[in-house]
Amino acid sequence: MMNKNTLTIAGRQFRSYFNGPIAYIVVSLVLIILGFLFWETFFLFGRATVREMFRYFSLINYFALPALTMGLIAEEKRTGTIELLITMPVTDAQVIVGKYLGVLGLYAIMVVLTLPYPISVGNLGNLDWGPVFSGYLGLLLQGAALLGIGLMMSSFTDNQLIAFFGALAVSIFFFLVDKFLPFMPSGLAGFAEQISFDFHVESMRRGVIALRDVLFFASIAAGCLLVAFRSLESRRWS
Repeated sequence: MMNKNTLTIAGRQFRSYFNGPIAYIVVSLVLIILGFLFWETFFLFGRATVREMFRYFSLINYFALPALTMGLIAEEKRTGTIELLITMPVTDAQVIVGKYLGVLGLYAIMVVLTLPYPISVGNLGNLDWGPVFSGYLGLLLQGAALLGIGLMMSSFTDNQLIAFFGALAVSIFFFLVDKFLPFMPSGLAGFAEQISFDFHVESMRRGVIALRDVLFFASIAAGCLLVAFRSLESRRWS
């Protein structure tokens, strides 16, 4: 799947974001909101830490990333270009993986653009860079899973708004699922905690990288890409 066709589609998708306003708007809003929330509370803690930055960024992702993925397949369906794309000498898997890599590249740039925040904090105090690196890994893994969800929802429809709100609903579910643990039966509460995104990313904010957390997010992303592939494949035979 990772061949020239896949990389060509990925590059095309990545460049398309900068041919319109969506990348500039989403990235700018994320950085402005994140900067405001982080620096407004930073000096209240009285220590050099960016743990709150990761918490705010993680929360913003649930709302921002569906906006980046809503048109990945839905817009292609609406304009009819998906029909041209799937008749070209590329496989459905290459289309899905290529588009996913394109939006993942944009998200990676958005994450990199936040590096001035921990660098500034490091200049203000003795910052422990271990949790910073693991925190960024957590953001990348969470983002990879959310982008997979968004791509999957975009593959179900030709309406970008439906794709956006569908991805938003699923993403919010994974955010809220562990917020009602006291009201759940013990067996269900344990399961709800295990599928919560916050549960798996919280340890990385503290500087702990566990294989189970990495595999959780990787499994969500891979599962969503597989569903999106099946969705696109069914269109070829319809």
